[in-house]
Amino acid sequence: MVTLEKIRRDMQARLEIDNTLHNVDVNADTIDEAIADAAVQLDTRAVNLQYEVVEKGSNGFLGFGKKPWKLRIYQNPETVTAQKKKRTAELHDAAGEAVEEQPVDRDGLFYVRHFDANILLKVLPPVGDGRPVDEREVRQVLQRPDTLRVDEAAVRQCIEAGTDGTYRVVGSYQHNNAADAMLAVDVTKDDMLATITATSPGIGGAEISSEMIHRFLKIQGVVAGINEDKIAEFVDNPVYNIPYEVAAAVLPVDGQDAYIAYHFETDPTKLRAREDETGQVNFKNLNLIQNVVAGQALAQKVPAEKGRSGKTLAGRYLEAKNGKDIAIPLGQNTRLDSDGLTVLADVDGQVLIVAGKITVQPLLQLDGVNIKTGNVKFLGTVIIKGNVEDGFDVTASGNIEIGGTVGKCTIIAEGDIIVQQGIFGKETGFIKTGKNLWAKFIQATKVEAEENVFVNDSIMGSSVTAMRNIILSGKKAQITGGHLFATEEICARNIGSPGGGSETVLEVGFDPRAKQQLEELQGKQAELMKELEAIELDVTNLENQKQVRRALPKDKEDKLAELQKRAWDIDAESSTITGEIEKLQEHLRELKAVGKVKASGTVYSGVKIYVRDVLDEVRTEVKSVTFYYDNTFVKRGKYEAPSLERRTPDGYSAN
Repeated sequence: MVTLEKIRRDMQARLEIDNTLHNVDVNADTIDEAIADAAVQLDTRAVNLQYEVVEKGSNGFLGFGKKPWKLRIYQNPETVTAQKKKRTAELHDAAGEAVEEQPVDRDGLFYVRHFDANILLKVLPPVGDGRPVDEREVRQVLQRPDTLRVDEAAVRQCIEAGTDGTYRVVGSYQHNNAADAMLAVDVTKDDMLATITATSPGIGGAEISSEMIHRFLKIQGVVAGINEDKIAEFVDNPVYNIPYEVAAAVLPVDGQDAYIAYHFETDPTKLRAREDETGQVNFKNLNLIQNVVAGQALAQKVPAEKGRSGKTLAGRYLEAKNGKDIAIPLGQNTRLDSDGLTVLADVDGQVLIVAGKITVQPLLQLDGVNIKTGNVKFLGTVIIKGNVEDGFDVTASGNIEIGGTVGKCTIIAEGDIIVQQGIFGKETGFIKTGKNLWAKFIQATKVEAEENVFVNDSIMGSSVTAMRNIILSGKKAQITGGHLFATEEICARNIGSPGGGSETVLEVGFDPRAKQQLEELQGKQAELMKELEAIELDVTNLENQKQVRRALPKDKEDKLAELQKRAWDIDAESSTITGEIEKLQEHLRELKAVGKVKASGTVYSGVKIYVRDVLDEVRTEVKSVTFYYDNTFVKRGKYEAPSLERRTPDGYSAN
């Protein structure tokens, strides 16, 4: 039963559809032309359109009184609804959180064209989930008033299998030569561009084919630059009464000049401080030095390219220029790789452009290290004429020579460190050298040297470790306070101070690192034994409870198992540490260096001297003395000159 409410719902649904419809008013000589024009404006296919005749057209008599058709054309409501549903589904998928990427979908397409007296069909199959070509739509387009014959089997075969992008004959029509589309070709005077202009065919007239366009181009002398894609597009979707480009000259392309691709910043003004892991910028790390290692690629030459010649539409060649070549700017300490194009560093150092050439400098010279330079990290030798101010660090793979003083800083070098003035560590300064250290004096600084430490005046309140000797040889040559280690000898004029003051401890005749490692292992083992005692006490208590109660609650049973496992782990770890301790002790016992402490002046009371782990605490001051190890005791003998003569490095003045 049709009720008023149902009619109201149907009318509402129809109104919603009507609101989505777009229509255009088109004036054209024929209905087909009007529909084709509207299909372009509404961005749809002609078969999806419907129309109303606003004003009927007329062909007139002999061209007189001709009147165009005026149509109001809109899209079929069913296709509008289908497209709306499809767009809604696409939006829904796009809003999903985990939508898988899908292939691009495209509906099948077909084109019907009339060439000569034949009807031709071109079918493009759908892509992805696109809708296939509807055979009814094809038949509807094929049935025109001038159609004579349609090969139904050929049409069906084209729709099912496609036509591989070509047009195939599927019928014939009543051809009227006088109504054929007209074509004109226009070629610019410089033979650089060709366009076609076509008129639309009348009823029974043939359309513009690809062969026709090629024939007209050939007549005009166009033999190069023909754009087949544009011609195919025109045949599929012809554009009438508007110039359409179908050929363009192949323009020449000049070859690119050779150039150098640098792997470092060539403009020093662009070097900037870097952010740390927290995103903050430490302006002491200015990143002003670009370090490279030997064999590192610094730059690469990109060879010049040959030009690609062009061609006019008439086939005349257009010359192109070849790119210009350049020389590779090799500077000092650089070389070419086997490819003849890559610039490599020959040494470690700083890479920069000097006089236009790529250069690696293994030597860095600075007036001082301060806020202007920031911290210095250099793969090579660093020479600093002035001071290294508090809070700034210098690290080098070669030597470091400092003409002034060193403040509360960290100075690390794989080679020698030379400080022509003093070192004021202020309790936190740290000096580490892979070879020797020379300084006028050392104060409140931690020092580690792989070989020797040579000091001209004094060492005060510092921790100094040398794997060979510590030698003070100036007029003062005073050791006051601190803790000094040396494997072979410690030599000075005076050791300690008359009034006692801070404790002075000197140790020789052993491997400082081995001893430190030994002490760390012994401390760790003591902690493990303490932990093991506590665990054994807890295990004993739990086992007693288990023996009395015959069973423990689950949590206590788990705790007992955990404690037993930890006890086993401690026992295994302790056994490993014991083995390492025994090896270190054996190494220290077998150390060939006897070890001596020598003072040409006075050793004051309160000084503690260890020779091969045997202590000799000085109770009363002694003069001109040598402390040495003999038969498990530390003995004192006459002063002996240092076994190692104090050496002076190049560039260092002892005065």
